[in-house]
Amino acid sequence: MATRRAAPAAMAAYVLHHHDWSESSLILDLWTREHGRIAAVAKGAKRPHSQLRCVLLPFQRLTIVLGGKTTRRDTEPDPAQGGHEAPPDLHLLRGADWAGGSAMPAGAALLAGFHLNELLLRGLARHDAHPRLFEVYAATLPRLAPHDEAQTAAALRAFELWLLRESGVLPELDRVTLTQVPVRTDVRHGLHHETGVHPLPDGAAGLGGATLLALQSAMNAFDLGALQQTCLGALPELRAQLRHLLHYHLGTSMLRTRALMVEVQKLTESP
Repeated sequence: MATRRAAPAAMAAYVLHHHDWSESSLILDLWTREHGRIAAVAKGAKRPHSQLRCVLLPFQRLTIVLGGKTTRRDTEPDPAQGGHEAPPDLHLLRGADWAGGSAMPAGAALLAGFHLNELLLRGLARHDAHPRLFEVYAATLPRLAPHDEAQTAAALRAFELWLLRESGVLPELDRVTLTQVPVRTDVRHGLHHETGVHPLPDGAAGLGGATLLALQSAMNAFDLGALQQTCLGALPELRAQLRHLLHYHLGTSMLRTRALMVEVQKLTESP
């Protein structure tokens, strides 16, 4: 007697990026709790009457069901798309449903959302699950406020800290990395990709010891609210220190979304 094959399990996911694959299909980069980043093909998603057409949107929590891996024929370069090769280990997307969430971000918050997605795309390998970072991403999206630049910036800095920590490249912030001596609250410190947390001379710009202690405490307690609040009190310093770390570990001199933010700011400030 043949055994019945179990139905594929549904999982939570977000769409990080997509591109056309054929006249009717899309290839998606999905962010999931169980499997991290995965690539999937959504066949027929571009057709006018496809149920997936209005569901596969960025920043919206989805419940997806995956089929098996695609065949060799499915992953051959599509002449209609310039001969680009599909990613390896490409899944078939069997279904996707909206799973609730806040409205689509707009304005500066929309650019901030794309910044989050770019960090995940550049910073994490496929099939590398980070369940806690997935929850941090989900909790960060509602904090991207279109009319509160400081709140949005604090949410971004907190997410960047979590990404670096989950990637294993963020040093312990409550101690000097080379000596393992606890940071002093009356001394400013820098973050370096090689030397980690290091004290700075008097008058140098950096992060105060009290800020570093509060950041580490919030992350140890998995308290995203406290982490964002601490970031809010040290936005200029954190921005400068984290940008250096991110650019080094992501292998880029400037993120695409950051460059776009700069251009938009120039346009809005022009007379």
